[in-house]
Amino acid sequence: MLETSGRRSLSDMVFERIQKSIKSGAYAVDERLPPEHALAAEFQVSRPVVREALRRLRDQGLIYSRRGAGSFVREQGIREPLGFGQIENLSDLQHCYEFRLTIEPEAAAMAAQRRSPEALQKIKRALALLRDATNRQAHREDADFMFHLSIAQSSTNPYFVTAMKALEEHIAVGMRLHGLSLKRMVDGLTHVLVEHMAITDAIEAGDVEGARNLMRAHLAGSRDRLFGTTTNGMGRTPEEQVDQ
Repeated sequence: MLETSGRRSLSDMVFERIQKSIKSGAYAVDERLPPEHALAAEFQVSRPVVREALRRLRDQGLIYSRRGAGSFVREQGIREPLGFGQIENLSDLQHCYEFRLTIEPEAAAMAAQRRSPEALQKIKRALALLRDATNRQAHREDADFMFHLSIAQSSTNPYFVTAMKALEEHIAVGMRLHGLSLKRMVDGLTHVLVEHMAITDAIEAGDVEGARNLMRAHLAGSRDRLFGTTTNGMGRTPEEQVDQ
């Protein structure tokens, strides 16, 4: 049975034991790790402890997951872009929204400051696709992501673009679920289209603070509508959400 030592937790020690086994070659590349219950029995710990250790192994690029199949050893040196693992639960999705809230408002602010005619046209093309989908009472995750990626590209900061591309699959999960929730709300799709339009207008006008605040309100509103963490913001304009 594992025993904690100093400040090291049980999950730390399970992580270190499995990490050592992987690096020593005890597990071959693409070999499936024992299931959670077997690892829990081997180390005499709870399954949540094993789950946390596996999450850290994924984050460090040592293993990867296949839905319904388990965890497998990744070839050394091969990592997910920026080390982002797959979304496996709602907590991962919430963390993704937290991360987006730290970078996308600043990307929108820089886009307003540095926009070029070409970059603005790309944002507007994505907006047109969203408008067309809304008119058909549909939600297009691809157009939604294109809109947000185009804003990151308009910032002219390649790090924003790299982060967005690395998160594409994660963002798509959130957008898909958010789109489903919008369809259950009266005028939900129209409300979010208005948010996208307001962000575009602020960027085109060179309104740095407006673009930043509107993007923050848009992402926070999407998160809150999805998770119900605060008032859902429906029925208010983007400007009213910023002023709340």
